[in-house]
Amino acid sequence: MTDIPPAEAVEQAAAAALEGRLVVYPTDTVYAISTRPDDAGATARLFEAKARSRDLELPVLVPSSSVAREIAAFDERAEALVLRFWSGPLTIVLPRTDRSRPWDLGGDPETIGVRVPNHPLALALLALTGPLATSSANRSGEPTPGACDEIESMFGERVEVYLCEEAARSELASTVLDLAHGDPRVLRVGSVSEDDIVAAFATGSGKGRE
Repeated sequence: MTDIPPAEAVEQAAAAALEGRLVVYPTDTVYAISTRPDDAGATARLFEAKARSRDLELPVLVPSSSVAREIAAFDERAEALVLRFWSGPLTIVLPRTDRSRPWDLGGDPETIGVRVPNHPLALALLALTGPLATSSANRSGEPTPGACDEIESMFGERVEVYLCEEAARSELASTVLDLAHGDPRVLRVGSVSEDDIVAAFATGSGKGRE
C-alpha cells in the first residue's frame, strides 16, 4: 500500500501508464490493471502479466463518452445504451475508428470494447491519461481479488503503481455487449442484466449519468 496523498498517487499512476507501465486501481466493479493502448510493448506487458490469451481483446476505459466516440464508431443503439448506463458497468463492443485501428489489443482488430467507469479515482486517472487498455486485476481464468493487497501479492513488481482502497471491491465485472456484428449479443453477463439492456433499447432514451 502507499502513503502518497491521493492526488499525487493518481499523478504517479498516470505518468507510469503513459510510459507504458502497468497500473492497478479500483473501478465501480472490480480492480483494474491498465496501460496505454497505443503502445504495443505496453499491451504486451499486460497480456504477459495476466497470462491472457491474445485471442481475448483488451477493452478500453475512457473518461467520457466523447472520448469513447474518438476510438469507437457509435450507432443509435450505442447512443441509447450510453444514455442509460454510462458512467457505469456496461462495456460496449463497437467498430474501431481510425484513431484506435492501429492499437494492438488482441482479439478482433476491427472492434473495440469501451466503457466509462463510475468511480471517482478511476475517472481522475483517466482524465490525466485518456484511454487505457484494461483488464480485471487477476490471472486469466481466476477470480479477481477484492482486496488490493492480494492483487499486489499476485503481480508484485510487474505493476508500477497500485492505487488502493481500504474497502474491498466487488467481484462482479461489467456486462459486455457486442454491437459490432449485427444483432446485439451479450458476451459476458455482469452488473447490467439482459432485461435492463432490452429495456434501454425499447425506450431509446434515458437520463445520462456521465
